[in-house]
Amino acid sequence: MYPSELTGSYTVDPAHSRFGFVARHAMVTKVRGSIPVKEATVHLDAADPAASSAHVVLEAAGIHTGNTMRDDHLRTGDFLDAANHPHLTFDSTDVKHLHGDSFEITGELTIRGVTRRVTLPLDYTGTTVDAQGLARVGFEGGTVINRKDFGVNYNAVLETGGMLISETVTLEFDLSAIKDA
Repeated sequence: MYPSELTGSYTVDPAHSRFGFVARHAMVTKVRGSIPVKEATVHLDAADPAASSAHVVLEAAGIHTGNTMRDDHLRTGDFLDAANHPHLTFDSTDVKHLHGDSFEITGELTIRGVTRRVTLPLDYTGTTVDAQGLARVGFEGGTVINRKDFGVNYNAVLETGGMLISETVTLEFDLSAIKDA
């Protein structure tokens, strides 16, 4: 299926990866942000994708949307509660090859100490050897979650009707991982 040299353990390169989110604000626009990687590892098995796995830990306090006031609010108990829940985590439980370069990875996503099973569509974007001679692999994907499923309930009713913040949040990721020696 895929070259056997893909098989191995990888460390996600935070400088060339993005774990982000998109939420609707005031029912008229989208706010985009990212959460930095504390640690992330991937094990790939090219011959048997079901034997592959991923472990990701993100830093809640590092949330960034480009607006300091909003970022500070997102760190509070209204949203991520970074003081009490410093990390968002994902641990895979199942990987399936769908077709071509498309996969899905199912696992346990934990936000604010609440764990839910999620399935993420995943596309393999290629491999390369970079300028430093490091073997890299790339993946991208995303999914939609309901933030209330994770205890993120803050909201406000708009004067014109509707809610300030959408219940659904799109999670997005683009990652580059370096093969361990």
